[in-house]
Amino acid sequence: MTSVTCRLCSAALEHVFVDLGSSPLSNSYLKAEQLQEMEPFFPLKVFVCARCWLVQLPAVTLPEAIFTDYAYFSSYSESWLRHARNYVEQMIALRSLSSSSHVMELASNDGYLLQYFVERGIPVLGVEPAANVAKTATEKGIPTRVAFFGRQTARELAEEGRHADLLLGNNVLAHVPDIHDFIGGMKIILKPEGILTMEFPHLMNLIDYNQFDTIYHEHFSYLSFIAAERAFADHGLVLYDVEELSTHGGSLRIYGRHVEHTELPVTQRAQALRQRERELGLDRLETYIDFGRKVEATKRDLLEFLIAAKREGKQVVGYGAPAKGNTLLNYCGVRQDFLDYTVDRNPHKQGLFLPGTHVPIHAPERIAETKPDYVIILPWNLKDEVIAQMAHVREWGGKFIVPIPNVEEVGDDLHGN
Repeated sequence: MTSVTCRLCSAALEHVFVDLGSSPLSNSYLKAEQLQEMEPFFPLKVFVCARCWLVQLPAVTLPEAIFTDYAYFSSYSESWLRHARNYVEQMIALRSLSSSSHVMELASNDGYLLQYFVERGIPVLGVEPAANVAKTATEKGIPTRVAFFGRQTARELAEEGRHADLLLGNNVLAHVPDIHDFIGGMKIILKPEGILTMEFPHLMNLIDYNQFDTIYHEHFSYLSFIAAERAFADHGLVLYDVEELSTHGGSLRIYGRHVEHTELPVTQRAQALRQRERELGLDRLETYIDFGRKVEATKRDLLEFLIAAKREGKQVVGYGAPAKGNTLLNYCGVRQDFLDYTVDRNPHKQGLFLPGTHVPIHAPERIAETKPDYVIILPWNLKDEVIAQMAHVREWGGKFIVPIPNVEEVGDDLHGN
């Protein structure tokens, strides 16, 4: 399913943003009996479109191969749950949502967010392609449709009268290979005076803070506000507002409406962000082609740190088994010769092995048992939360390391200083 044309504007893709070699699917964790089997690797070469400035990874595998049985459960991050609850309170106040409203979340995962609308008596529906994750949501009492969202699913839901007053999706827009089908479905299902919100990592931060490990096969697109505006405009949807968030290393929350719903004017902060992206060169090719050199430097720095630590007889382990960590470790060639093991709070990952590198995943208690010298925090965006949970590592002189944007030790003040 490789593509050589832009998924947004169909222009030829001729310019490489970064080439991370070949890597397995980053959420394809392995059981012990699979370690001796052939493991598929796919190219991880990212392009930038010089016409619409969408940074993108050509689809190399079907979405069903990635998302049908998914290992990521949103509810295992306390900070993410707080983020979700705060969003719910904000939207209820902003849109005066009540028991007569209807909220729909696309890629609703395990109900981590919709549960807070349910607590307030507001009708909801989740649309989630991963049956194993959707089952967890349903068991929480959250109505969930197991489906990939697009025009067809939207038409089916519309026929059932399930139009949305609030349509939302967090970290899903980047995951869809057919962005036009996805946004086209949103156009169908959104009520005439409804609004939509989408959250996704901001391309500007990926470039500024060297967040190359957020690139993996599940992420087909890497979006600036400029590119997102064009994508939604193609379907008669206006991005009238935007918030800059700290989540996932720096994200955008865009607010959209039907072009006919002119009662909601385009805000000053939306105009200001568009202008700032242009001033920072997100509409100029040279901004994108310099990125690869920064990535190569980070690889060398991480390997130099690990080589020095191992020569000194130090034990190095990981915290977390996130998709971003798998991109980092596979690109840098880090296996058990450098990283003894990693731990994760998600019981669905414990006892498995990281794809590609085959590093074993244990429960967090393993760290207290082995007392390593260094703990590399692979989900660096959650470093404050991790350091707070694992404060006992300091008792034996253990140190926390983050690999992005630079390899460095993070301190006791919980702010990475």
